Amino acid sequence: MAEYIDGDRILYFEEYGSKDAPSVLLIAPGGMKSAISFWNITPWNPVEQLADDFHVVAMDQRNAGRSSAPINADDGWHTYTQDQLDLMDHLGIKQFHVAGMCIGGPYAFGLIAAASERILSAVLFQTIGRDNNRSEFYEMFDQWAEPLMQERDTPASAWSSFRENMYGGDRVFFNVDEAFVAEITTPLLVLMGNDVYHPQISSRLVAKLARNVEFVEHWTKDRDKIAAMDACYAFLENHS
Repeated sequence: MAEYIDGDRILYFEEYGSKDAPSVLLIAPGGMKSAISFWNITPWNPVEQLADDFHVVAMDQRNAGRSSAPINADDGWHTYTQDQLDLMDHLGIKQFHVAGMCIGGPYAFGLIAAASERILSAVLFQTIGRDNNRSEFYEMFDQWAEPLMQERDTPASAWSSFRENMYGGDRVFFNVDEAFVAEITTPLLVLMGNDVYHPQISSRLVAKLARNVEFVEHWTKDRDKIAAMDACYAFLENHS
């Protein structure tokens, strides 16, 4: 358990396994509330699976869990990318895998866009995506923001701008466009989503567009989970 403190930005993180092993940055599900604790309610917990053979870094995103930071009108996906890279810099980790669930999909794309030379591979567990669900993402943002608004002296216009930076526009993947995904050479493992926040179309489109991708349709039920866990481990091992 540790904190990376930079001025009024506090990023909470946990490390597992040997620092001599290949590093994996875990980006948890939970939308704007993305925090380490959410891994405990996923089909399996990557920390428990990977810690024996990898150096696992799990983090709470800013203003989620035990992390905090100011809110600004120009905040957006790039803000989180910078947090993630700054944390890995703080830990002295130059190259790493990234494994993200839910909102972790766009975050992984952001890391590849900003520092592809540092990303060994990316595992996308049921990435979020656009599919006639804009109102659901706006509502999710508002539910996260409402209690914070009571604590922060931040203008309403800044919250509105922040929300639009995250979930406005028409990009299927929010953070990057389809042309970018089609140019990615970073190895990707995509485990398909299948609900309003994680629509099949997002996962299938990544699998269709990306140049170096493995695709797993079924992975959440007991009969599929073991095979999917093995595929995830083998993928990370192969690209270390």
